[in-house]
Amino acid sequence: MPTAEYVTVDVFTSERFSGNPLAVIPDARGISGEAMQKIATEFGYSETTFVLPPESPENSALVRIFTPTAEVPFAGHPNVGTAYVLGQRPELFGKPVGDRLRFEELAGLVEVELQREESRVIGATIRAPRPLDVGDEVTPDLIARCASIEPAAVLTRTHAPIFASVGLPFALAEIDGLQALGAACPDLSAFREAASRHRVTDFSLFLYVRQEPWQVRARMFAPLDNVTEDPATGSASAALAAYLVTLAEETELDTQIIVEQGVEMGRASIIELDVRKRGGIVRDVRISGRCVSAMRGAIDW
Repeated sequence: MPTAEYVTVDVFTSERFSGNPLAVIPDARGISGEAMQKIATEFGYSETTFVLPPESPENSALVRIFTPTAEVPFAGHPNVGTAYVLGQRPELFGKPVGDRLRFEELAGLVEVELQREESRVIGATIRAPRPLDVGDEVTPDLIARCASIEPAAVLTRTHAPIFASVGLPFALAEIDGLQALGAACPDLSAFREAASRHRVTDFSLFLYVRQEPWQVRARMFAPLDNVTEDPATGSASAALAAYLVTLAEETELDTQIIVEQGVEMGRASIIELDVRKRGGIVRDVRISGRCVSAMRGAIDW
C-alpha cells in the first residue's frame, strides 16, 4: 500500500494549538484528485494542501488546496503554512529551496517570501494572486439571519454587505461591536438561502468589527463547506483589506492592516496585511503570518 508523508502546522500564530491548523502533504505525486479530496475530508481541517512538481520549471511547485468538500482556487493560510513547511526542507523536487517561492494554483501564480529569524523559518508572506474583484451586495437582513443576530447590528455606513475577492470570494459585513460579533452563530438554512439567492455553490461569510482605522476583529463562517467557523482566513482578510483601502479617500496609500480572528474559538490568530494603493486602485496585497509545527506522520492511500 502506498504511503505519503504529512505535516500539520498551526498558521497565523506562534503558539502551538492556536491559529488555524493545516495539513500539508509535501510530495503528493501519485495521489489522484479523488484521493486528495478523501484525505482532506478525513483530516477535517478547513483546508489541506497537496504539493506537486510545477508545470513550468521556473516555478517552485504546483499546490492544490482542498476543503473538506471541494477544491478551491486560492486560500491564505494554506499558502502561508505550505511555504513554512517547504521552507524547512533542503530541496523541493530536486531544486534547492531559497527564500522566494512561486506556487502554481488554480487562481494563478502565488509569490511567496519566507520569514526567518536568524536562519530559522518562522512564517511566510504571500502575494494575493488576483486584483480586487467586487461583486453583488447582500441585504443586511440576510446577513443577520445567516449569523443569527439582529439586523440593526449589521452596519452599512461604510459599505453595504458585499462580495469581494482577491482569489476566493467572501461576503463581507461590518458588525456593530464585539458583543454582536461574539453572539454570531451560523444558521444553516439561511446560508442555503443566501447561496441560492446569489447563485453560488458556497456562501462564506466574513464578519468584522473595525476597532481602529486599520485594526480589525473578525469571524468567518462557511457551514455549506463543512467549516462551521474558521480560526483564520487569510484570503477573506486580504479581500477585506483591499476593499477598505479602495474605499479610503486617499488615492495613494501604503498601509498595514491587522486582522485578529479565532478568539471566540480559543484559537487566536493574527493576520498581517500590507496594502499598496496607487492612482486610486489597490495594486498589491500581501498576507503575512507566523507558523508553528504541530504533528507529522504518514497516510496510507
